[in-house]
Amino acid sequence: MQTFSVELERKIRDLIYQCGTRAEELAKQPYSVSEKGPEDYVTSVDRELDRLLSSGFSELFPQDGIITEENERSRLAFNGDREQLWCIDPLDGTEGFIQGKPHYSVMIGLLSNFQPIAGWIYAPALQQLYYGGTDWGLFQAVGGSAVEPLSPVEPPPPNSSACPIMLGDRDQRNFGEAIAQLVPGICYSSLGSFGLKVMEVIYGRAGLYLYLNGRVKLWDTAGPVALAKAAGLVCCDLEGKPLSFEPSALSSDTLIHKQPILIGWPSYVEALRSPICEAVLATQTP
Repeated sequence: MQTFSVELERKIRDLIYQCGTRAEELAKQPYSVSEKGPEDYVTSVDRELDRLLSSGFSELFPQDGIITEENERSRLAFNGDREQLWCIDPLDGTEGFIQGKPHYSVMIGLLSNFQPIAGWIYAPALQQLYYGGTDWGLFQAVGGSAVEPLSPVEPPPPNSSACPIMLGDRDQRNFGEAIAQLVPGICYSSLGSFGLKVMEVIYGRAGLYLYLNGRVKLWDTAGPVALAKAAGLVCCDLEGKPLSFEPSALSSDTLIHKQPILIGWPSYVEALRSPICEAVLATQTP
């Protein structure tokens, strides 16, 4: 992967910290809220942070493509001729942010030839920064502390008394009961941000993150998947096919992933993928 100098790595962190500080400031002030689609919220905070990050990364990496969630025109870069693409989600977990919950994050992902190679996840309200990538390593800075290596924690294999997974609220409503009937001992947890859910798996507090509701987009996944791969997790769909970031695997206009997503430790993916697939198919069959 691309090697970042110490100075460039610091500039990226500083820009992300600046964005997080601004998010915390704006959370205490009146801001506007609207819907981009059903239960898909955007705020004036999202848009201001989007502009801040877009400008900052364009300045740091003028030769690369920049794709941001709140700038629809930027999506054209995905089908352009840039080898490297920065995928920016200025406020992942907007719904929780609106509700005053702390589990939202600023997320950055770097694609090289449509492969996620580096990512940054920063939760301002929790003062938690995680970043790294393939052939680079994983790092964290928590509570204002200095950057230090991050060591993934593999949980015990799933069993009938302990099978913790991350499953979003919508997916729990749609599929939770059907999956529980086929997977003894399963226990669901959820957080607002896609990236923070992935971090729960990296830290071994869950063995798998399952995403099924067909709304997740490129800027939601690029950074977290880069970290997941660096941690040794499996990133695949219900058929076991690797999660793809190629143009054919995403909707061309929205950049929504066509594949359902499993991100987990190998023992969890091996044990649970088939019964989860069976449960989902049973739920979707009239």
